[in-house]
Amino acid sequence: MDADPYAGFPPGFFDRSDDTPDARFYDSPRLVTHIDDAAITAVGELYAELGIDGSAPAPTRVLDLMSSWVSHFRTPPAELVVLGMNAEELRANPAATETLVHDLNADPAVPLPDADVDAAVCCVSIDYLTRPVEVLAEVGRVLRPGGVLAVTFSNRCFPTKAVRGWLATDDEQHGAVISELVRRTGAFTEPTVQLRTAPGVGDPLYAVVATRTV
Repeated sequence: MDADPYAGFPPGFFDRSDDTPDARFYDSPRLVTHIDDAAITAVGELYAELGIDGSAPAPTRVLDLMSSWVSHFRTPPAELVVLGMNAEELRANPAATETLVHDLNADPAVPLPDADVDAAVCCVSIDYLTRPVEVLAEVGRVLRPGGVLAVTFSNRCFPTKAVRGWLATDDEQHGAVISELVRRTGAFTEPTVQLRTAPGVGDPLYAVVATRTV
């Protein structure tokens, strides 16, 4: 990772209009879904295609980054570590086998050992990270070599908590931004960007996928 992992991004790109502590914003549980049913189905189909859910031939240990009360796996993996901001939401997640309450904007270190998980996912949340390169580098650290990273995103967000650069760019640019953030960790193969839902129908669901280098 470069000395300045954000060189070349416009000044203020990763600032937010509401810079109050995230722990305050996420203090109350929000037991709702943030994308529509078709997009949720697309997330589950992606995880199944990548072989990181419970349909995989071998038991899989997955990290769900910035998680909530639902993780959208069609079939939950054998082990699912959910990391998020609200303890009540995480406890309500029926697929979770381990919960971690942790603020990645306050501390981008992922509290897991090196090479601890087979895959990592982040569903419609990466736009809230103020230090995304450091967080993604940590994901690379906790992934086993060859492990999959799947970042999904749509066009919904809490605008006061999303970074300014996300709000100033469109969906196509979002995929390019996430891909560049993944590249800057130096930990992954070249990312691919996919549109996972039918264009113009309901919430769009995009995925950026990369693999931990060996």
